[in-house]
Amino acid sequence: MDKILIKELEVYAYHGVFPEEKRQGQRFLLDVTLHLDLSRAGQTDDLADTVSYADVTETVRAAMTAQSYDLIERAATCVAEAVLAAYPPVAAVTVRLIKPDAPVDAAFAYMAVEIHRERK
Repeated sequence: MDKILIKELEVYAYHGVFPEEKRQGQRFLLDVTLHLDLSRAGQTDDLADTVSYADVTETVRAAMTAQSYDLIERAATCVAEAVLAAYPPVAAVTVRLIKPDAPVDAAFAYMAVEIHRERK
């Protein structure tokens, strides 16, 4: 299966279990991998034979900012569901949702979840 990758898409949103996270918001980074067949697009050089990563970017942003969730697990799931609903050629999607500024009293690069969902 071929892939389209979007790496470290930055979105400002209001997810978290603490009230200040929901009130002040914070930045999130997303890695989104679309699993689909790109062979036709590779032959035709036609955008109609693939999925526009610009459109996917807007879908991801909209899913991340439509609601506020306690858990990044839920936010990542909503992103995956939105991508699968909007783009029928996508057979599966992997979403890594990174919370680089998580309110944890420790030194770390980032906290993240990664989920993989397949079209049913």
